Order: sequence, then C-alpha cells, then structure tokens
Amino acid sequence: MAKLELTGRVLFLCDDPERVERQLDGSDLTQASAGTLRDDVSTDEITPMSVLTRFDERLGRFPYVGFRTGDRNPIGPDAIRAGGFCVTVAGNRYGKGSSREHSPLAEYRAGIRLVIAKSFERIYRQNADNLGLFTSTDFGLIERIQRGEPIGIEELVASRDSLSASILTSGGLLRYGAQHMRRIEIAACPADSIDTEPRTLAQKILQRHALRTDGTGDSLTPGSGVFVRADWRFIHEYYTGMATHMLHATFGKPLSLHQPETILTFEDHLSYSHKSELHVRNGLLPDVRELSDAHRQFAKDYGLTNHGYLNDTGDGLSEGSEGISHAMMAERYALPGQLIVGTDSHTPHSGALGCVAFGVGTTDMANAFVTGAVRMTVPHSLRVDFNGAVPAGVTAKDLALHLLADPRIRAGAGVGKIFEFAGSAISQLTTDERATLTNMTAELGGFTGIVAPDEETVRFLKERRGIDFVIEPWMRSDPDAVYADVIGIDCTQISPMLAAPGDPGNGIALRDLAQRPRVEIAYGGSCTAGKREDFDHYHAVLAWAAARGMRVPSDVKLYLQFGTSDVRDYCVRRGYIDAFEQVGAILLQPSCGACANCGPGSSTDASQVTISAINRNFPGRSGPGQVWLASPPTVVASALAGRIASFAELQEQYA
Repeated sequence: MAKLELTGRVLFLCDDPERVERQLDGSDLTQASAGTLRDDVSTDEITPMSVLTRFDERLGRFPYVGFRTGDRNPIGPDAIRAGGFCVTVAGNRYGKGSSREHSPLAEYRAGIRLVIAKSFERIYRQNADNLGLFTSTDFGLIERIQRGEPIGIEELVASRDSLSASILTSGGLLRYGAQHMRRIEIAACPADSIDTEPRTLAQKILQRHALRTDGTGDSLTPGSGVFVRADWRFIHEYYTGMATHMLHATFGKPLSLHQPETILTFEDHLSYSHKSELHVRNGLLPDVRELSDAHRQFAKDYGLTNHGYLNDTGDGLSEGSEGISHAMMAERYALPGQLIVGTDSHTPHSGALGCVAFGVGTTDMANAFVTGAVRMTVPHSLRVDFNGAVPAGVTAKDLALHLLADPRIRAGAGVGKIFEFAGSAISQLTTDERATLTNMTAELGGFTGIVAPDEETVRFLKERRGIDFVIEPWMRSDPDAVYADVIGIDCTQISPMLAAPGDPGNGIALRDLAQRPRVEIAYGGSCTAGKREDFDHYHAVLAWAAARGMRVPSDVKLYLQFGTSDVRDYCVRRGYIDAFEQVGAILLQPSCGACANCGPGSSTDASQVTISAINRNFPGRSGPGQVWLASPPTVVASALAGRIASFAELQEQYA
C-alpha cells in the first residue's frame, strides 16, 4: 500500500499567537499543548490579495501571511519553508471564503502535504484534492505523524467519495483526467422523461447535466463524485494565467478547447489596482499587468469572449471594467434550468434566476476547458423558508445577515449544501434582491443557492434582455422532495442588521448595538450590493438627504461603485447621479474594487472603521481596518450620520 511520508514538522494554527510564534522559532507542540485551534481560517488569510498576483513557485513563500490570531499576524514570508513544516492543523470550517486555488497551491509549494482540520469548506477541499494536497478530519493522525509513522494513502482517502479518492491517488485532477477521461458520455435523462421520484429543482437540473466517464457512474446520490456539463464556464484574470500555465504544461500548445463559444472571460478585479494602496505600496502593479497580459493572450489565442476594461488604453491604468463577472452572468447570460460554473465563490449569484451556479478552482476550470466536464460532489439540499411580510427598511442583505447569524448556520448546518430559498417572502423580492441571497451562499458555506423561477423571473428576463421566457413545468421542486433540513425564518421579526468585524456570521440587529462606532469609510458596491435595486436604495436615502441640504461629513468618505456598466447606465437614465454628487459621494466605475482590497474604499490603517455593503469581512479582506457589514441603505445612512445608523434613525434625527 502506498504511503505518505510526512517527515517534516506539524504546524498548529493556534488561537494563541505566542504558541504559533514558538513553533516558528523551532519548538514543536503536541495536540494537547497547542491549546485551542483557530476556527474559520479563511482563504483571505491563507493567501491575502497581496500575493494573488503570483501563480508559480513564488507562491510557496507566502502561505498564512494573512493568518490573524490574537492581535497580530505571526507568520511572515518564507516562514513555512524555513520551519520545515509538512502538516497543518486547524479548527472548524478551514478554507472558508474565496475560491482561490492559490491557497492550497501556496501550502503545497511551501512543503505542506496534509492539512488536518475539524471541518473544511467545500471549494477549498476540492481545490486541495485537485492539486494532490491531502486533507483529513482525523486528529488521531497527529500523534502517529509526530512519531514518524508513514500514513497509508488508502487510509487518508477512505472516508472520501470514490472520485475524490481516485483524483488524490492519481496525484491531482489533471493527471486523473489524462488517465480516466478519454471517454465522456451524456448520462442525463431527456428533459421530457417521466420520473416518479420526488426531487428538488436543483436535483432536476443536475440530472439534466450529468455526464458518464470512465471513472464515474450515473449515481446522483448525495455524496457521490460526478462530472457534469456546464452551459457556461467563466474565468477572471486572477486565474487565467494559472489555468493557462497548467494546461500548456499538461497538454502542450495549442489547446483544443471544448465548445469555446460557451467560455467567457472577465477582467473585473484589478482595473483600480493603480489606486489601491496595497498594490502600489507593495510594488504589485507590474505583476497586475502580467496577469492582464496572460488573461488577454489566452482569450485572443482561443477566440474567447472577453469582457474587459472600459476605454482601455493598453497601459493597464484604465479605470473600471464592463462589470463584475457573476453580476454580468445574471444580467446577460444565465437562464432558468442552466448549469453555470465560474472561478469565483460568488458564482451562485445567478441562482436567483433558477439555475445551478457554483464556484470552482483553477484546476477544475482548466480541466473543464479541455474536456467540457466539471467535477462536483453531489450535495444535499437545505430549504430556507423566508415567511411573512418583509418590514419596511429591511432588504435582502438584512435577511442574509440574519440567516448567517442563525446558530444552526454558525454551527455549519449549511456547509456544502444547496440552499433553496423559498417561502412567502421570496415572492416579494425582485431578482436583484434574490441574487443577494444566492450570492451570499458563499458566506453561508453552501455549494450554491437557488430560487425557483416565477413571474418575477419572467419579468426580469423581459426587462433586462428582451427575452419572452416560458417557465417549463419541471422547473420547480416537487412537493415531497427530500431536504437535509428546513429552516424557517419569520421575516416580520427582522430589522436592519449588521455583521461585526471579523466574520459575516457576527450578526447583530442594528437596534441592539448600544455603542455606535464612528465610521471613516462607507462603501456601497461589489457584486452583492452593486445591482440596480441596490442603487435604488442608495438613491432613496441620498435623495432624501440632498433635499435637506445634507452632505457626507468631511471626515467620512462615501464610495459608490457600480457592479456593471449596465447598472451605471441605469443610474444615469434615472437621474440618480445628481443626488449622489450633491451629498459628496465618490462614484467609481464597475470593478470588484474594495471588496477584494483592490481599489478605493479599502482601509489603509488598522485604526480605521468601515461600514460596507460587501459580502464578507474576514480579517484583511478589505484592508487592515475594522469592517462592519450592512445593507445598502444602512451604509449610506451611516455615511451621512458619521456613525453607524439606520435610515429610519437618520430620519428621526432630522425630522
């Protein structure tokens, strides 16, 4: 039996920074002496934005440089290689957040061969599999490894589905593909087939997209490893260079891409990098241009549709892009019943239209480019019923933050699951608002989020794209469909919400926040909060303020960044810009921007307090400061008040 030789040291990611530092200085800890382990270690901490411009061996210098414990970041560049570590140990929900494959790749290139944690986020673990980095939840391995005992590979993969086990024993997904994916067949039943077994909408979509390969069967039982075909595959500039490097190294050049007309490429993250303190200070602009060059060359070489920068002059300094990838997918491409994959954890955005949309890593996308097959582990479904009337002043962002704070979700009930959003309140929400819920499935730890298409979906497609869409009878969950759990939420009891700095799950009702922090930065934008309806909310507050001669205080900066150029044009047509400018808002062209610490609106000092409409506030995510999450109206109301406040509170103050 093949063995994994783990001759290096074990690194415990402890809650106590001094224990981490002792390990870096050469002292070895045991599981007992390590004390409490850090939970919720995000990919933003494993590989912060500042290192994502690397996609080769240089990544091995940087794992965990963003890891925050206590009041500091104890792990610096080259520390893992210099310390001779080969195993990392952490707590619950390891690898949450972004889909960036840079994280397991940085670990692997630094010498880490096994990560042990109490639980893993779905995309991180799948990315690790694809690279040949082993993961385990068996803490009994630690003592054996520290005794010098080799661990059998069969033992490490015994609890995994057969496809994951095969990929790991093959040395990663691309090697597996070369061995087992020579023959790919459609395994799905015809759309008009009769099946008396009750199923969820997501199950029906997966059935219609399932593939059969040499290494997989037909089973769509939850937990099974399968391949599916995607109606759309999309990638953005942080990943294209890495994918190109992998593909050419494995298959040579030129490549034969599967159905290139269904591949979309986007430059949506870095168009404001020249105004990002992080990128300028660290001398990253040449690396940014390298990423853009690699991205554009790949799109050109293979004739792919590329949604790039606005008014690009070729110097890499043009401001703004056509739009954020997953936001544009919902605006221009996604249709009910489709399956969509993208290299971003917020790909579920398009689930608001009734499709299965999920994020994948670079290796998964590279494999999908050449084979047309997308790897996934069939998830269970979790239904969330939002019932009752949504109170005035409450938005979908408040519903999402309320759900994130639910003890069941905090305990991991949603990890890896499909969130089906239903209930009487969903019919009250527009598609833009539904997209906030499905988008933030990433923060909930889910595989994806979905809303069954209805009259609102038909209206959206007609208004946005001129499509007369007809909902087919199968496009709904059956009444007796089976769910892992059903969570009921009484919307009538929800008020404007916040998430305290550090994690999107740190939810608190704004009315319960006794001490109201002063804010220096207010940011409205990102895929979650840069849609048309989000700007309707911004305008409702700011037009009210402009009519009263109010302006944002001089010690506060309010940034409003459009999610797509379509949203910007909508705001111009509606006459919103005057009100924004009258109150002193700073308007930014479409880009991921401050959400990804890639432009104006990011903090630059740890003492700064930001209130933001973005979707996540992990340490360092949007700069070194403290980030409070809130809804669009709360963000702009707080900017005007100079402290955290709801729009209703602001109105009472100036009644």
